[in-house]
Amino acid sequence: MLNMGGPSTVPETYDFLKNLFMDGDLIPLPFQRVLAPLIAKRRTPQIEKQYADIGGGSPILKYTEMQGAGMCELLDELHPETAPHKPYVAFRYANPLTQETAQRMKADGVKRAVAFTQYPQYSCSTTGSSLNELFKRGRAGEMGDIEWSVIDRWGTHPGFIEAVAQNIEAALAKFQASARSNVTILFSAHSLPMSVVNRGDPYVLEVSASVNAVMDRLGHSNPYRLVWQSQVGPSAWMGMQTGEAIKGLARLGKKEVILVPIAFTSDHIETLYELDLEYMKEGEELGMEMHRAESLNGSPVFIRALADITAQHLRDYTTGKIGPTSVQMGLRCPGCKNVTCGQQKHWFARAGCP
Repeated sequence: MLNMGGPSTVPETYDFLKNLFMDGDLIPLPFQRVLAPLIAKRRTPQIEKQYADIGGGSPILKYTEMQGAGMCELLDELHPETAPHKPYVAFRYANPLTQETAQRMKADGVKRAVAFTQYPQYSCSTTGSSLNELFKRGRAGEMGDIEWSVIDRWGTHPGFIEAVAQNIEAALAKFQASARSNVTILFSAHSLPMSVVNRGDPYVLEVSASVNAVMDRLGHSNPYRLVWQSQVGPSAWMGMQTGEAIKGLARLGKKEVILVPIAFTSDHIETLYELDLEYMKEGEELGMEMHRAESLNGSPVFIRALADITAQHLRDYTTGKIGPTSVQMGLRCPGCKNVTCGQQKHWFARAGCP
């Protein structure tokens, strides 16, 4: 189960930030190895305070382990041919890091594995970065002899869409019945640097497809917009930014809003601090009534969706209907110049064989 991760305790914040800023797939920087530790050191006190404000660390590991355990319990029933199933968590920037997980898998004697991204929508800077790291560890022999296949995107899967839609409906119910049809739904996703978007990254398209599928499920009952959060640094990022959208809606007199985390599958700092504390405070100061749709966390509908996605993948792979990777995963961004990306795609397309 691949994800970016987050520091489980406040003292882990610096290492998390250093790993994050060292990743050129996510945040391309000049002189990255020199600048990344410096930026991380400068930002650590501010981010440590934010993690303290949400309870002393990120809950993303807790929720990922919960989701993985629930998924595998269902998967043993849905696809007994490959049972028993065991989840492994591989975070890109926080413990358990991919290297640590690779060593555990080797020690456990794993021979067959599915690299299951926990980013519903694909981006080279998120799923791509995690797969690049997994490839490096596999190529170096750190995981032993494993047959790999990949679930690389699932942003329009009916179970995922249903889980998100149910949480929006629960948030809508908090408004007076007479006002519900006027509530604006703001879908908020983690932004990307425009340098990534402009090389042909599919993330913006895939997040948009998720939003459209959710609104189809809701019967297009409310006005909505897709906005972007978590910009870092002075370079151009995908907009409009969530905070600016809230201010703009208030100016237009649209003061009933639901915030929906559409690209996050569990709570972490982007939901618990940015959405719940920063943006909710802004809305309150602007005289708005705002509620946030819950993250998927322990949603039984979502956990069932994870199991259904994996079971279908295993069935299709076993019968030869699909190969180790999807057709779409095989296509590099038209502007891609990352040699590792091409090598990684070739390696996974051969099920992890050289």
